[in-house]
Amino acid sequence: MISFCSTRDPALLASAGEALEVGLASDGGLFIPQSFPTIDVAALPSESFQEMARMWLHAWLKGTEFEKDISSVVDDALNFSVPIYRLDENTAVLELFHGPTLSFKDYGARTMARLLGQRLARTGGNRIILVATSGDTGSAVADGFAGIDGIQVVLLYPSGGVSEIQERQLIVERPNVQALRVKGSFDDCQQLVKGAFADPALVGIPLSTANSINIGRLLPQMLYYVWAVKHLQNNDIEFYVPSGNLGNMTAGVMTHLAGLSVHGLRAAHNANDFYPAFLLDPSTAFGSTIQTLSNAMDVGAPSNFERLQALLNPAKMRQLIQGEVVSDQDTIASMQRVYEQYGYLADPHTAVGLEASRRFRLKSGEERLHVILSTAHPAKFPEVCERALGIKPVEPAQLAALRDASTNVVDIGAQREHLASVLLGL
Repeated sequence: MISFCSTRDPALLASAGEALEVGLASDGGLFIPQSFPTIDVAALPSESFQEMARMWLHAWLKGTEFEKDISSVVDDALNFSVPIYRLDENTAVLELFHGPTLSFKDYGARTMARLLGQRLARTGGNRIILVATSGDTGSAVADGFAGIDGIQVVLLYPSGGVSEIQERQLIVERPNVQALRVKGSFDDCQQLVKGAFADPALVGIPLSTANSINIGRLLPQMLYYVWAVKHLQNNDIEFYVPSGNLGNMTAGVMTHLAGLSVHGLRAAHNANDFYPAFLLDPSTAFGSTIQTLSNAMDVGAPSNFERLQALLNPAKMRQLIQGEVVSDQDTIASMQRVYEQYGYLADPHTAVGLEASRRFRLKSGEERLHVILSTAHPAKFPEVCERALGIKPVEPAQLAALRDASTNVVDIGAQREHLASVLLGL
């Protein structure tokens, strides 16, 4: 049975259930696996994502309180398609936006919600889930956790820092969900969440988090890396990962450490370029958040950087991961190029990954298969699509249904006492 330890103290251990429920270790560290299962990737099925998911998660959760829940959780949480779109012989787009909120965050949020719900049903406990979001995490968590007994969700997002459609997804009224619009940046929201766990005024309140800070988010995010390798029958893939808080990248690293063979992982960033800069110069420090067209990646101080440092020594990190920085101008150009060349409409985040792929291909001259993680549906960014291509994507039913829905949002400042007041009033 796999236990989880703190990034700051390997002797501080928790079970899978404990790590998932509390979110952060008691020393403020993030949970990582104390050891990794040895998984025979060759034995995993390649035709059914759901069957592959059950087998992969069973290897991670065998012997834990969740072992008997895996099949039902996968069937309920991951009941949507995971298509891979081939642009050409050497470039594929892994479309991760076919869940209910049209974002890759549905994988982690929906799976974690059901696992935590099962645990709380067994223990009779309850939790307040704090979530900071720069775009898609909040709506995926709100949708995935809404109505689950024993759980209250409080999500924080930066005022003016998300698209109009993303905001509509965040503030639509849902049972047991409260949206907070923060006068600040995503980093301010993230610091409020982290600070709440250390706030003396909130001692005794059962807080947890469903950001990628929580290990329960990352376990399901490993699945689509495995699916790409299995379904494409290629274990020498370069994955291009649109990156912000580095949760997706960390999931890719964990997948590799558990036995998935890949050629490399490429961190595709927008102007928030701390991590690519760090890979070139370890003295690089966190920067302030810069607002861009690919707003879900607007993270100046990525939380999962701490996990990556704990999982990989510096030499291994630089061997496995390389970074690329893509400007807004080049993001628009990437959307235009891909649409003109392939007739494929990419959202701005996916366009960052596609541009990084193009650049690495030009540098290396290799014809190795590149798989770009497509993290969100283009219809969530109609203004950017219209600016780049002169067209607006067809609005899916999931978004159209939100237009007349009632909303629930409260404006707060970026001070700790403002959040504490809300939490104490729940």
